[in-house]
Amino acid sequence: MKVITTATAFILGSAAFAHAADKVTFQMDWLPGGDKAAIFVCLERGFCEKAGLELSLETGRGSSESLTKLATGSSDIGNADIGALMAARVTEKLPVTAVMSYYNEGPHAFFTLKGNGIESFADVKGKDVVTSPFTSSNVYLPLVLHDNDLTMDDITLTKSDPGALNPMLVTGRTDAVISWITDVTRYSQQAQDAGREMIVLPWADAGLVMYSGAIVASDKFLEERPDVARRFVGALLESVEYMRANPDDAAKAVTDAVPELDHATALGSLQDALGLIFNDVTERDGLGAFDPVRLKATWERVAAAQGMDLDALDPEDIVDRSFMPGN
Repeated sequence: MKVITTATAFILGSAAFAHAADKVTFQMDWLPGGDKAAIFVCLERGFCEKAGLELSLETGRGSSESLTKLATGSSDIGNADIGALMAARVTEKLPVTAVMSYYNEGPHAFFTLKGNGIESFADVKGKDVVTSPFTSSNVYLPLVLHDNDLTMDDITLTKSDPGALNPMLVTGRTDAVISWITDVTRYSQQAQDAGREMIVLPWADAGLVMYSGAIVASDKFLEERPDVARRFVGALLESVEYMRANPDDAAKAVTDAVPELDHATALGSLQDALGLIFNDVTERDGLGAFDPVRLKATWERVAAAQGMDLDALDPEDIVDRSFMPGN
């Protein structure tokens, strides 16, 4: 397999097929890593090929870019934050629809170190907290603070480059940082190397109940090639199950495609992400499902965070469950 790398994107082409496969462009919302392992498993371990699909991957720089590329037709299907899709549907009438849940828990969390005086959510009061200027966590921070009888005035919030967050924490320049659950292994290892112990406080455990990552597709793609979309969703679900059962090989699928990535780092990020995919919500509703009650609760959170009228959107209008197997 040939990997073509540019400053912001790469395209991965699958092996030549003996028959004419349907071409699908998958739009990632960020750079490749272990948390993106399922799509690499689909590509590298033959699940997409078995479904008659010739898959190419495009990297991105956040959900907004991912949604824009899908809406303009430069990509067919991809992943993005469902909250971003809801907001974009209200403000821009974006022709993109969610077809499958991916992270059914929010990935947002406070990271701190043992000894910093933060062992529960309430302990962040009066503390210095650093966040990235780009993360969607910032949108939900006021809500989760309010849920825990705190306000933005109760913390001192500073924004810094994403790569500086954990070094600032480990060197004592801040009491806590805001990051995603998919960073737990990497952050914890860096803390351990410095002789410290990481403490992670997920916002999902503090009242922020919502869907986050989703598989979303261009409405044009869904309307013109519905059978291709169904086969892709089925192949991706198989890949997710394979990733869960074979995490080490799934991480290897990532590094097979992107050799410059470290296997241990990819594996750690993959294992961190599994808890956002497989959990009590999955046991209750099924892998990839959108429960109407949880979907409504997600929109209520997004509307509150973005200052939008609840009546501006029926959350059922941004999902289409018919592309899931059995529907």
